[in-house]
Amino acid sequence: MIEAVGLTKSYGSKTAVYNLSFQVRPGRVTGFLGPNGAGKSTTMRMILGLDTPTGGSVTVAGHPYRKLPNAPRTVGALLDAGAKHGGRSARNHLLSLAQLSGIPASRVHEVLEIVGLREVAGRRSAGFSLGMGQRLGIAAAMLGDPQVLLFDEPVNGLDPEGIRWVRDLMKRLASEGRTVFVSSHLMSEMALTADHLIVIGRGQLMADMPVRDFIVQNSTSFARVRTADAAHQGSLAALLTEAGGQVLPEQDGALKVIGLELPRISDLAYGADVRLWELSPHHASLEEAYMRMTQGAVDFRSSDDPRGAGSGEGMGMGAGMGAGSAMGAGTPGPPPGAQPPPGGYAPHAGYPPHAGHAPLQPGGMPQQPPTYAQPQENAR
Repeated sequence: MIEAVGLTKSYGSKTAVYNLSFQVRPGRVTGFLGPNGAGKSTTMRMILGLDTPTGGSVTVAGHPYRKLPNAPRTVGALLDAGAKHGGRSARNHLLSLAQLSGIPASRVHEVLEIVGLREVAGRRSAGFSLGMGQRLGIAAAMLGDPQVLLFDEPVNGLDPEGIRWVRDLMKRLASEGRTVFVSSHLMSEMALTADHLIVIGRGQLMADMPVRDFIVQNSTSFARVRTADAAHQGSLAALLTEAGGQVLPEQDGALKVIGLELPRISDLAYGADVRLWELSPHHASLEEAYMRMTQGAVDFRSSDDPRGAGSGEGMGMGAGMGAGSAMGAGTPGPPPGAQPPPGGYAPHAGYPPHAGHAPLQPGGMPQQPPTYAQPQENAR
């Protein structure tokens, strides 16, 4: 298990991670999400002892990483697939890691087979594609057969078959009782892979809960309704509104109904002798829920190209980007009266706000924009 308590990392007067507390439990895949610059990579580096916390603590299997008796046999990690000697073959790269950690050479052949690199084991890694480099990095993480595994963007550069293989691998590792902590920006893949989510924004905890609960609490489900006769659409809309639903017209002529269950809508339509051609539920995706929660924690937002907007001219991108291209634009805010999600940790009492970071207000968002640090080039 990985446990962080009041974890804080400052660089001078700027704070990259503030008062972060969470647990990553064995037996499930825990997704680690957040916008670019949120502090995910910094957090993972502190877990692995690569960065020293300014405050708080983080332990793996009950010990700080640097005090683990044989860390490579307890923890495996993929943070940067490019962290290898390009002049070495895949086999020799793994052999050198195995020898440093007292791992038998036979294990090298096993992990090369697992990741599908057996046929190219003798090739220099400098000639590997991005996807092959990712596979080699995963092989290195699994070399010591560890009980705790951390992966930062493990499917980067992989083709669809490779992405599915990584998904199945993560699930299998978790099913064996291992602790699996995965950072990714691919929401669709996280929805299929993760059982639990830890979401941070601007270095602070925003959510710590199962995937299903996260989607429910940060989205609104609705029903799409279409009548057989357009003349009855208005009367049905009035009836549904009177019953307590919120009815909004869709661009294709259907009705978007919020606040009423499908059986209730069907009963009301039947009672009014209105035939329906469509009555379908819509459940938000993880991406929609994630965008809704983190829209106030995004530091980098795109904007329209003024040369191409509305004219189809310019750089070829403007016409296709449209008015909603800015990240989070048009995304509805949290529902009125929303409470902070359960499952998170209470603020740790020994760590006052650092310079550059404002305390969180109810709901998990900073009260004012903080001065935020991005210590690494690839900070997330």
